[in-house]
Amino acid sequence: MTAATVEGQNANLNPFFIAQRQCDAAARYLPQLDPGLLEFLKRPDKLITVEFPIATTSGEVRNFVGYRCLHSRIRGPGKGGIRYHPDVTPDEVRALASWMTWKCAVVNVPFGGAKGGVVCDPKSLSSEDLKHITRRFIAELDNNIGPYTDIPAPDVNTNAQIMALVYDTYHMMHPGQNNLGVVTGKPVHIGGSLGRREATSRGGLFATLRALERSTVGGTGDLTGLRVAIQGFGNVGGLAATLFHEAGARIVAVSDSRGGIARPDGLDPAAVHAHKIDTGSVLGLGGCTDITNEDVLATECDILIPAALENQLRGDNASVVKATMVVELANGPTTPEADAIFVDRGIVVLPDILANAGGVTVSYYEWVQNNKNEQWTEAEVNAKLQDAMGRATDCVLDKQRAVNDGLDAIQAARVERGVPEAPLGPIDLRTAAFIVAIERVAHVALDRGIWP
Repeated sequence: MTAATVEGQNANLNPFFIAQRQCDAAARYLPQLDPGLLEFLKRPDKLITVEFPIATTSGEVRNFVGYRCLHSRIRGPGKGGIRYHPDVTPDEVRALASWMTWKCAVVNVPFGGAKGGVVCDPKSLSSEDLKHITRRFIAELDNNIGPYTDIPAPDVNTNAQIMALVYDTYHMMHPGQNNLGVVTGKPVHIGGSLGRREATSRGGLFATLRALERSTVGGTGDLTGLRVAIQGFGNVGGLAATLFHEAGARIVAVSDSRGGIARPDGLDPAAVHAHKIDTGSVLGLGGCTDITNEDVLATECDILIPAALENQLRGDNASVVKATMVVELANGPTTPEADAIFVDRGIVVLPDILANAGGVTVSYYEWVQNNKNEQWTEAEVNAKLQDAMGRATDCVLDKQRAVNDGLDAIQAARVERGVPEAPLGPIDLRTAAFIVAIERVAHVALDRGIWP
């Protein structure tokens, strides 16, 4: 058994613990930050737990538990998705809500972080059951969500149709108002934004291209011929396969919850999509080799895209990754132990709070359109997204360089404040992104003051 395996097994994989560790790692490079203020910024404002029954289409009454966490409204209304999954936990939504706060700050949209979920297995429920779960969950949340307080969006196992139900339920409870902004990711004909469905994947593409232009990986400047492996072939991963393929990349492996497929010469994303619609999985596509999800992570490639759930890259498997760059389209896919291994191996990680921020960016555009009763063209939305992701990527890359060039001054400031810790080392892009985010949120918090 390798040291990495032991480390991975012993690591605390609680996502909220990991989110706090990431904040603490960045705060070491902010010696002027008040420790009490940091603790305030790390902790969520509130976590709501609701329990409710529905009458299922099978004729039985089943009870469900749902959560909604509002992490921060310092920079604006809370913003974050609703997921339906059997493994939803309070600490998971706390972590996801905090990552949303930092994500919004990195991409500089005026939202704070929130997240929610219902503990259920959508694959075992009918569409009618999911409709009842959605309506009852939103009714239970009541005024804890709203266009200017906390704004949900799609997440794992939820989609535009579910968001339409969120809007309709809230609107029925608040008649006579423009309630379109209460939720984003809606169908376009119900106030949704053109380009929103592809936004997370397209934003990841724009961030990757900008990083390549900045010579983060090999100085190639574009994706032409680069090999890409994608773990997770849902909405985000499936669209990423199409968009990266269209940009010139060669998709060599993909996977879903049942397993994966590989083809070193390159997959046709359209064929994979069609096969999954027909069979329910990517497995068994002609001309491809069936592999496991773990095999996808170990695929020979230039860019690895985790687009599934948290904690996929850990201390026990980071050593098998053969990519040069990891682009995190999932939330929280990499643990701190894996990050340390990637730094040692020279693997660049575009962190989730940067790489997958395209979704919340276009959600902000949708919210603006709703409030102004406008409909922007898809070209306009995508142009704004490309500009926003380019600026955010530049900011994180520039922060990494500035911090690494100024380590002596930062260390001197720490000594002056009497911080008894070991000398600082160079930072990776995740830490740089967290530094950017914490600085922006702390700046607003200090300007607003601590109430009362």
